[in-house]
Amino acid sequence: MEHVGETVRAERVVRWEGRARSQRDDRVAVEEPLEIRVGSQTLAVTMRTPGHDFDLAAGWLVTEGIVREPGEIVRLEHCREVRSPEEEGNVVIARTTAPSQSHLERARRLLVTSSSCGLCGKGSIESVRGHFPPVGGSSRVAASVLLDLPETLRSAQPGFGQTGGLHAAGLFTLSGELLAAREDIGRHNAVDKVIGHFFRRGNFPLPDSILLVSGRASFEILQKALAAGIPWVAAVSAPSSLAVELARSSGIALAGFLREGSFNLYSGEERLDADRARAATE
Repeated sequence: MEHVGETVRAERVVRWEGRARSQRDDRVAVEEPLEIRVGSQTLAVTMRTPGHDFDLAAGWLVTEGIVREPGEIVRLEHCREVRSPEEEGNVVIARTTAPSQSHLERARRLLVTSSSCGLCGKGSIESVRGHFPPVGGSSRVAASVLLDLPETLRSAQPGFGQTGGLHAAGLFTLSGELLAAREDIGRHNAVDKVIGHFFRRGNFPLPDSILLVSGRASFEILQKALAAGIPWVAAVSAPSSLAVELARSSGIALAGFLREGSFNLYSGEERLDADRARAATE
């Protein structure tokens, strides 16, 4: 059974409004480390919000190319032999069919990640470019569908509603139906949780789908979408230059600043339903 940690915590704060001072309870998003192991080998430590840890571990393993098929993960479990109380529920062990040593060595180079950035280093970036094939297919989406996505995702963010401090990722059908949403203090963790959710259930890759993230679209978000075969990525904030470059070279449609009834399309115009897009603007 998966351990479910505390995701939101009450904290006593001093509130200042103008010159008035008061004490009150506030709710903050929980941030704790998660160690991901394959067998006895530690491959990553990421700062995350507890919850859906097995999905997070599975998503990380597939988006880093350590596993490719759902059947390669035999079992996920929390470590029963923790070295300290702080590790309780914060170490996930993946029992897998043997990954190649090169994949394990690559993963070790990404050993420590943070809640805001999970991939660093020139060697890592160069390896990602050739690690996954471009996204194929001819998936098309209407502009009106994209415009409705942020509100749908926002309604599936209870943790953000309490704290204002959690990112979200949602996977949608091309017609705008929400398939799954996850929250985390790190946007890349939220994406891994969504991808891992489907990977663990054998629904992989993920063609004919749209990935929406609540913050910016970084290079790593696009890399994860590429690993999962997702043809559409949308973000309510800005993309980075490397994200745009990777989207264009990988056949992924990338929309940014998706909010308040508008968006910028940075790549994949051929994946936008032009007729329906025109109708949406009339």
